[in-house]
Amino acid sequence: MWSTGEIRSAAILALELQALGVRALPLNIHQAGLELSDSGSEDAHSSEAVRFTPRRLYQALAKCRVAIVPGFFATDAEDTIASLGRGGSDLTAVLVAKGLQACRCELVKDVPGYFTSDPHLDARALPIPQLTFKQALEFADGGCELVQRSAIEAAARCGLPLVIRSLVETEPLSRIVSAEESDTWAAAIPSAVQTV
Repeated sequence: MWSTGEIRSAAILALELQALGVRALPLNIHQAGLELSDSGSEDAHSSEAVRFTPRRLYQALAKCRVAIVPGFFATDAEDTIASLGRGGSDLTAVLVAKGLQACRCELVKDVPGYFTSDPHLDARALPIPQLTFKQALEFADGGCELVQRSAIEAAARCGLPLVIRSLVETEPLSRIVSAEESDTWAAAIPSAVQTV
């Protein structure tokens, strides 16, 4: 089955956290609460085609400190597993953060954020500390696949700020916010990572 990689990764992460003394529970695709709407089967990559129901996630969090939701997949009306497309884990994270009424959604990538050019190819690439949703969508339309376009659209619709970072906290990061918040939202980022 094609979703076993995500389920296996969630289980391994839960085991590692438990070994560190953190109670963690991995959810499977059917427990995650991501479902395609009736029209979603026609365009599962659209942010409007997927809804998140947090009931089972809240049940898991009542039993343990950490609940792990596998990304990239949702279920349809027939309970069949469907892909959310390339970068679908970004959309998963945004929908879960929105459903839990989080103040922001943080996406961990293999680069610490947006750059003026591809840092893997251009040593002179400079980090871009902050973008508006409109600018991030322009990056996506221009071929930059750092964050899935549907995830940016979903975050923009509900005004959910995004933070793009790597696992190394001393590296720069990028924030994606609404145009109205672009001057004030930086204070919401923990001071330890305000390096840009």
